[in-house]
Amino acid sequence: MLLLTLALPANAQTRVEGFEIGLSSDTVTVGSSFGSSRLVVFGALDNADQRVLRQGRYDIVVVLEGPRRDVVIRERDRFLGVWINRGSEDFNRLAQSYALASTRPLRDIAPASVLRQLTIGAQNEVLRAQQSVESSEGQVDAYAAAMLRLKTQSGLYTESIGTVEFVSQTLFRAALVLSPDLPVGRHLLRAYLFREGQLIRERSDEIWVRKTGFDNEVSVFAANYGVLYGLMAVLLAVVTGWFGRLLFRRD
Repeated sequence: MLLLTLALPANAQTRVEGFEIGLSSDTVTVGSSFGSSRLVVFGALDNADQRVLRQGRYDIVVVLEGPRRDVVIRERDRFLGVWINRGSEDFNRLAQSYALASTRPLRDIAPASVLRQLTIGAQNEVLRAQQSVESSEGQVDAYAAAMLRLKTQSGLYTESIGTVEFVSQTLFRAALVLSPDLPVGRHLLRAYLFREGQLIRERSDEIWVRKTGFDNEVSVFAANYGVLYGLMAVLLAVVTGWFGRLLFRRD
């Protein structure tokens, strides 16, 4: 009985790993000359298991989600020379941009069910926002596939596998690819720590994306004087069309 009593404190001690993330700045500025770039996130493991460290079984996934809004995607078909709508699908609060970085391919980090539950991965983000309940869980139908393809082709949805690297035994850095068309506003940064396929900890932080230079002036003017901005846009289109007609007129 004495041996059992003495052993209880040792067995009761459980390891609770943690980690922290940090950014050099909580604001990202974009302008007319802004091209694709990278956002670097630094982090450190706390109370890590030395055995798991030696085996390289800790995994990090970092995600930057853009502002959310409702989106409708429509299927169009040509009928008797006219384009008509064949159907549509609603996507509720879809992230306008989605950048992911991970230590390894997601399928090697955690089971598909866990990734889907945590909405990790561009495909899972699209499926989460999809309103239709007709398709099976995790199935990508034509509308979801089209939305994912459009977002990926535009560069707004990116997945950078292997860009989270451990620079020392417990320190790591993640490089996220940012689109030149990154939407302005509040972005949410999420970081996940996995150990041997299981989620251990999650951290989050906010990043604000703002425009600079001429782009910022136009954006502010359009927001404050919407009607005047619209009239000026129409006038510019009319003048441009008239000038083009004069330039290419055949006598």
